[in-house]
Amino acid sequence: MLILANVRERWSGFLGAFVAVLVGVALITTTLVIYDSARAKVQPRYAGTTALALPPQAVDADGSPEDRMPWSASEAEPLVSGLEKIPGVADAVVDRSFYAQAIRNGEPVTDEGADESGHGFGSARMAPYELVSGRAPAAANEVVVDRDLGAAVGSELTVNITEGREQFRVVGTVDGPGYYFSERFAAGQQPGVAAIALIPDKDADTGAIVSGAKKVVGDSGSVVSGDGRSELQPEYIEHKRFLGVQLISAMALLGLFTTVFVVASMLVLSTGMRRREIGLLRTVGASPKQIRRMILGEAAVVGLAGSVAGCLVGVAATPQLLSILKGLDVTPPGMEIDVAARPLLTGALVGVGVSVIGAWSASRKAAKVAPVEALLDSRSANTGMGRGRWIAGLTVLGLGVLLAIGTATSTADNRINMAIAATMTLIVAAALLTPVFVGPVGRFLTAPLQRGGKAAPVLVRAELVANPRRAASLVAPVIAAVGFAVLLSGMVSTMRVAYPAGEALKVAGQTIVTPDGTPGNTDEVVADNPVGKAALPTRAFVDTTPGENGENGENGEGAGSYTVLDVLGSRNAKWDKPGEAVLGEKTAGALGLKEGQEVPVRFADGATVTLRVSRVLPDDPARGDFVVARDLVREHDPAALTDDIFVPGGAKASAAVPGVALHDAAEYALADYNTDAKLTESLAMMLIVIAVGYSVIAVANSMAMAAHGRRRDFGVMKSAGGTVRQLLFTSAGETALVIVIGAALGVLVTLPPLAGMAAGLSESTSSDVGLHLNPGVVVLAVIGTLVAALCAGVAVTSKTLKRQAV
Repeated sequence: MLILANVRERWSGFLGAFVAVLVGVALITTTLVIYDSARAKVQPRYAGTTALALPPQAVDADGSPEDRMPWSASEAEPLVSGLEKIPGVADAVVDRSFYAQAIRNGEPVTDEGADESGHGFGSARMAPYELVSGRAPAAANEVVVDRDLGAAVGSELTVNITEGREQFRVVGTVDGPGYYFSERFAAGQQPGVAAIALIPDKDADTGAIVSGAKKVVGDSGSVVSGDGRSELQPEYIEHKRFLGVQLISAMALLGLFTTVFVVASMLVLSTGMRRREIGLLRTVGASPKQIRRMILGEAAVVGLAGSVAGCLVGVAATPQLLSILKGLDVTPPGMEIDVAARPLLTGALVGVGVSVIGAWSASRKAAKVAPVEALLDSRSANTGMGRGRWIAGLTVLGLGVLLAIGTATSTADNRINMAIAATMTLIVAAALLTPVFVGPVGRFLTAPLQRGGKAAPVLVRAELVANPRRAASLVAPVIAAVGFAVLLSGMVSTMRVAYPAGEALKVAGQTIVTPDGTPGNTDEVVADNPVGKAALPTRAFVDTTPGENGENGENGEGAGSYTVLDVLGSRNAKWDKPGEAVLGEKTAGALGLKEGQEVPVRFADGATVTLRVSRVLPDDPARGDFVVARDLVREHDPAALTDDIFVPGGAKASAAVPGVALHDAAEYALADYNTDAKLTESLAMMLIVIAVGYSVIAVANSMAMAAHGRRRDFGVMKSAGGTVRQLLFTSAGETALVIVIGAALGVLVTLPPLAGMAAGLSESTSSDVGLHLNPGVVVLAVIGTLVAALCAGVAVTSKTLKRQAV
């Protein structure tokens, strides 16, 4: 009862924490609802199936489940035959997907999923997509297309496939997307079988079909039904979902950190202002355990109230976030908001948990209040740092320094995460150690103002020196706001300089042939540019089971012993040697392979080829980690498309084939960076808005709480002759000085991680990369924080003085 009474009677003191929890939970709830809504759904083209038979799943080098290992034609044939005999199954369709894209007026027809738009005609039955006109394709030069393409039955259509442009006769149209060829032609484009779809008879028993299919497939693969069919997703949709999940995960992580940081600082501030009240409770018999329980209980009540309100606000804000994500093109097509109970419950639990965790430090301090402090000023204990805070602050500072150093030595994939982790750690360290700096910095900054004989600078200086821990609680959200603004904008600015410069240096003097409106370069483009690097990528499966004499060998036990990895087919004379493979040191180590060993490699068509490891070389992204002869990849993966072609300076590059573009080194580097730059910069700006906006709210609340808690001080100063104008000026001066200190610390804590990141980029790109900041973003963050703090502090002070006048 005391807990509820305290929250009800002292609601203004808990308002700041309530707002902080509300905003944090709203952000987390919004991201969780988006994440839940973005989950993979069954694709429309599988809507007419009752189940899908899939090959066994291989693992990556880290042991995580990855790609399905396609069946060969001979392996799939008995499975199809057995599945067709299951009662209730109308047909068992081998589903193949490969590159197909129409060429109109010399340009490729825009299609995000072009690399998987080609199918055998049987796949049209899976949706089902019905024939609107014409008939099914029978010959190799016949095709059925989507009626929305506008190609008339009987007309000739140029379709770009892996070999290049081919002429096909349109023999029919269907009411769905895709290009449908004869089954024989489709098998030539994609010999491996990645899925067998079961189409049911009308009113067939789904459970019986699935059970029968599992018996037929046995250990050769698995059977999925219902929502499990969502496992098969077009690559471009998976890529968009991946980008969207990365973005909202970063938002949720930043929101969680900021919420814990801000709520903790606010609760410490409000609890510190209640020391006389807590001392009085100790005087009347309250034990330290009861005081601790009271503080934690109050935090839980405020957290619950803020969480409920935050969930409602988060749900209301979800459409706006979804609209932003759609504008960035990082959502699956047709994504809609689906509000379930799980995101709301998770958001509420996070809000309550964050509040209790944030109140833990405050409750420990409150439990140490002695009964005699009921007779003292509430600020009497705010004059120094305890041993525990010193130890915690220095420990976290040391960890932050180590992470900053690690930023310079980490890999490219981990460098950004390391920089963010180092900054978060240093922000916490700065907040813990701020009481040490506030007094000296306050004296230094106010020293020139004391010469004028004004009372205000003296009061400002005395307040900071006398109450450094209160000032530290006010500085904490400012450090977070400015720190994240400097870090995120600085990372983008530094990468904008580093990556194009490094990439241009790597390809200097070359002309690069890139796809333009197509997912990759066809063999026609490669033949038109016979000189230069033209890597042909595929996914292959390496058998890692030790055989006789330590050699790797097939064991016939499914995909469990197979590791999937990227394999590059090269036409470089050094690597283009039949029967041989060249490995990077890291890949060779992960697979347990050495020079001279033989290793079975299973390709996309289901065939297994034994290769000899001819060389193990230092890792080189330009060469590849597992390189084989180009003709070997083309033989076993007819659907593979070629990467960018790098034509040396002495040869002439050609763009005669539609769907390609030519770039020099600088243009290519900039275009390559700009591919992801828009998303990166948008993500950084969103995170900056979240961090700064959230921290601005926290700063405003903290300043308002501090001003309200000092109403007795204002009354004393007013009785001593201070005018309202002088007191408001004093309040504004204190606020401005706190913001300046917080901004300075916010900039300082981000410089080591940014410097480490610049050093790492300089080494990885082999170019001179310096530390680059974005002054405009930093100034806006500081000004926004200062304006919010001044408005809140002056408004509450003015209101307090008016009440005292009455």
